[in-house]
Parts: sequence; C-alpha cells; structure tokens
Amino acid sequence: MANFTGFIGTYTKGESEGIYTFSLDTEEARIQGVKLAASLDNPTYVTVSQDKQYLYSVVKEGEQGGAASFSIKNNGELEELNRELSPGASPCHISVDSKNKTVVTANYHRGTVEAYLTTSNGSLEPVSSIIQHEGSGPDKERQEKPHVHYAGFTPDEKYVAVVDLGIDQLITYEVVNGQLKLANKLSLKPGCGPRHLTFHPNGDYAYLMTEMSSEVVALQYNNMDGSFQIIQYISTLPSDFTENSQGSAIHISSDGHFVYAANRGHDSIAVYGVNQETGELTFIEHTLTEGNWPRDFVLDPTENYLIASNQNSSNLVLFKRDSATGKLTLLQSDIKVPDPVCVKFL
Repeated sequence: MANFTGFIGTYTKGESEGIYTFSLDTEEARIQGVKLAASLDNPTYVTVSQDKQYLYSVVKEGEQGGAASFSIKNNGELEELNRELSPGASPCHISVDSKNKTVVTANYHRGTVEAYLTTSNGSLEPVSSIIQHEGSGPDKERQEKPHVHYAGFTPDEKYVAVVDLGIDQLITYEVVNGQLKLANKLSLKPGCGPRHLTFHPNGDYAYLMTEMSSEVVALQYNNMDGSFQIIQYISTLPSDFTENSQGSAIHISSDGHFVYAANRGHDSIAVYGVNQETGELTFIEHTLTEGNWPRDFVLDPTENYLIASNQNSSNLVLFKRDSATGKLTLLQSDIKVPDPVCVKFL
C-alpha cells in the first residue's frame, strides 16, 4: 500500500490562492493533508510531466494569460521556474508530451491553440506557434466564435488533437519542433459543443465529451494521417432528465475497459463499458458526485480509486473503483478545497 501525492488546479475568484496538493492514503482509503502548493491566479488546469519532475499550469496575471512551469520537489512542493504570458485571457487546458519537450495550451476565450518548447531544466521558452481558429456554431450565445477547450497529444505524439466547442470540430495538428501544422479536421454534430478527449490505450479509439449536448462520441483514430471517424454518439444523462446539465471531463481506465464522463448539473459520473472489438460504449450506471458541478475527476495510480472535484460546492470526493465492473462506491465526500477544477496525480 502507498501514499500518492495529487495536485488540484482551482479558480482563485473566491477563497482559493492557487494550486493545492493532497495525499491519498490507499491503506486507509482516505484523502488528507490538503494544503497550498503554489500561489498564482486561476491555475484552473495543470499537467504533470511523465518523469514526475515538472508541473505545468495555465495562469492569469493581471490582463495577461499563459502558462507557468514548476519543479516538483521530493516532498511534493512546487518551485516556480518561469511563466510565459501574453495579453488577453488565460488558457483553459494544458498538456505536455512524454519527453517533456513540448507544452500545448487551449485558449477558450481567444480561440487559439499555442505550443511552447521547454528548456533542459523544464522552463518554458516563449510561445513557438499560435493557431487562430475561425468560424462559429449554431448556438448564437455560446458558439458565436471559436472556443478551443482541449489540446492534447495523440498516443503516437505525432499530432496534437484539439477540441473546439465554438465550431463543433476536432482538429488535428502535426507538431514538429514546436510548430503546429494542420493535418485533419472532423466536424461533429452541429451545436453539440465538444469539450474534452481521451484516447483508448490501444491507440485506435478515442472518446470525446460534448459539453452542450451531454454526449460521448466514440471515434476511430488513424495515426497515418491524424484523422478521426465517428463510431457512435451516446448520451451521458438519464433520458428523463430535463434540467440544465453540461458535460465536463472524460477519462478511460488504463486497461481500456471503462470510460467515465462527468455531468455538471446532473452532478454525476456516467460509467460505460468498452467493446474492445468495435470501440462502442455500453452504459453501465450513474454515480452521484456528492456535490455541485463536478468539473473534473481522476483515477489514482492504482486505479482502485477515483477522485472527483465539485467546483461549486468546493469539495473533493473519493470513490472506490471496482476494476472488474467499473462501478464506483462512495468513500469520502467532505474534503474541502476552494473552487477545484482539475485533479492530477504525481
């Protein structure tokens, strides 16, 4: 049994002061020791390098936004290395490749995807590539312009897959030496408002969460040209639910057998089984998140646990996960964290 260190990205519009850290004790099956790890404005999304040496965060500073890099110390404390900023809103999503060479951000308000190279000590170099999306969607209020919500590397890391809520598109860019070049585009159901993406560990399938239509889109991925084909749309909500709900995060177990998708409004996590032959999903159950507006969630390194972050009720929730059925059982819901957005493990 082990203790695992996690990090929490937050909104700092209320009581939060930045990035928080916590410990998951897998023997006691409890989360404890929530404390501030780094002070900065609106570090809503964070990502940890594969070698566990660095953490990258989106950041706001006055009228500027961008990305910040941190060195992770042995005790889980963060030491800021640098930040790269430009005028305008801060990004909403950040990813780093497995070699810790390239960082990419998605900027919802600007409608851009940006790439940064890193130095040998993990610092960020000035932005190396900026792609400005164009267009709009049928929803005049929410899709009046591009809103890039996710940018992450494909399993082969030849491409960056970018999800744009404003124009209902999944766009793939080739990435070479920090330069982004258009490879492929997939148009999704008009008005669905795509938000986040996760890849099956086999590299052949991907699963996209829509925010506005609350669906998961199962996709076939072609690593030869970075293209995607739609396999299936499946709802994340009960058929009789008619109130406001918006899709948020989506993640998959490392064995590729279960997909989890969060609903803000219905305040639940939908669980699906994955057909390994076709990539199609079958609904298993909804689990309530014991709070308001689950913005994200994460499987711990053992994948025996799942931790959800309820933004509007300022709490983390710990579930036990059955690796055979995919089902979740509530363990702890009283973990106070102000305005949590995303959770990542070291």
